Amino acid sequence: MTALAMVTGGLLMAVGFWGILTRRNLIRIILSLAITETGLHLVMIAAGYVRRGTAPILDGAAPAGRMVDPVPQALVLTAIVIGVAVNALLLALVIRLYRKKGTLDVEAVSYTHLTLPTKRIV
Repeated sequence: MTALAMVTGGLLMAVGFWGILTRRNLIRIILSLAITETGLHLVMIAAGYVRRGTAPILDGAAPAGRMVDPVPQALVLTAIVIGVAVNALLLALVIRLYRKKGTLDVEAVSYTHLTLPTKRIV
């Protein structure tokens, strides 16, 4: 189970990185970022998994060595909330950019054509 989750998470991260590096549409880049985040979440949950583990509640009924580590679960929940906020912010910026430029192509909206002032301030 853990190995399958790790491999699946790694494949999702690889697909997401491939999408980020090869796509030119800003919406597809944001979706690729979300896929990468999902793969990372899956890997983090798999890292904290304990086979036949119990919930981390110390009541004396379960041995302490067979409990699932709650820290990766808490980190993943936090990362999901942060990821949703980042994706919403990026989508809002892309909508504003589309309204201003009329395109979602990365090459068309780049600012590399701007020139900096050549006057030196001493």
